[in-house]
Amino acid sequence: MHAGNDDADAVDEATKAFLAARPRLFGIAYRVLGSSVEAEDIVQETWLRWHNADRTNVLEPTAFLTTVTARLAINLAQSARVRRESYIGPWLPEPIDTGPDPHVGAERAEALELAVLFLLEKLNPVERGAYVLREAFDYPYHQIADILETGEANARQLVSRARKHLATERRKRVGPAEHRRLLEVFLAAAQTGDLPALEELLAADVVSYTDGGGMRGASKIPVIGRLRVAKYLAAFAPRFWPSADVQWVEANGRPSLLVSAGGNAVALLCIDASAEGIDRIMWVMSPSKLSPYVASLSA
Repeated sequence: MHAGNDDADAVDEATKAFLAARPRLFGIAYRVLGSSVEAEDIVQETWLRWHNADRTNVLEPTAFLTTVTARLAINLAQSARVRRESYIGPWLPEPIDTGPDPHVGAERAEALELAVLFLLEKLNPVERGAYVLREAFDYPYHQIADILETGEANARQLVSRARKHLATERRKRVGPAEHRRLLEVFLAAAQTGDLPALEELLAADVVSYTDGGGMRGASKIPVIGRLRVAKYLAAFAPRFWPSADVQWVEANGRPSLLVSAGGNAVALLCIDASAEGIDRIMWVMSPSKLSPYVASLSA
């Protein structure tokens, strides 16, 4: 009789431990993969492994769960690289609504902005995993080394390489208020196709990326440089904006714009900005990435 109760209690305890760690597990997997759909799959797989594990020897459930999640996410990221190489047009991370939970289980809001996830994609998945564990979750290097099955000196090197990569690819960011102001001014200039106003807002080396996943009408190559991007935005303004409704939302910890037409979301517009102006314009138009985001907003 007692054995049954003990088993039920053990499953209860295991479930509680998993639910307590869940935001962190999702946060790690999402940052490594740049996809909320893939991150959910990883969290589900972690739960199955935890449920079926011999938990009698596990002293720290969260450490066990984190290790499983991080390793699964890195493995999936390695196979996702191959899939992304055949992706039509620019690949952007799948946005998430961070309004209700700005850190997605993290100690710090690092490695969450769309532009950072986009740049992290250029690193190998192990470097990315090390960076996420250190910068967003503040793990000590010896623990990162255990999770990644490497030495502590190598764990430090992995994080250092990732930091250097981001530092060379990305200038110092503007604060949230200035970010919003730039996006407001950008929207007004883009809607009217105001070429001089657009040029004034954009950094000299600005890049506009459209992730349409191969859909018709979405630019399949990045548009690069102040004048090119300004002309490109001005050219499609008369077709794109008059029938569009714009809603302010939050995506990946930053103010963003959700653009709808005829009641359906057609684009999520995010920018990345420094003292030089707007450096990156990111249009997420792929329905497979937009739909989960929009669904999470209405939820």
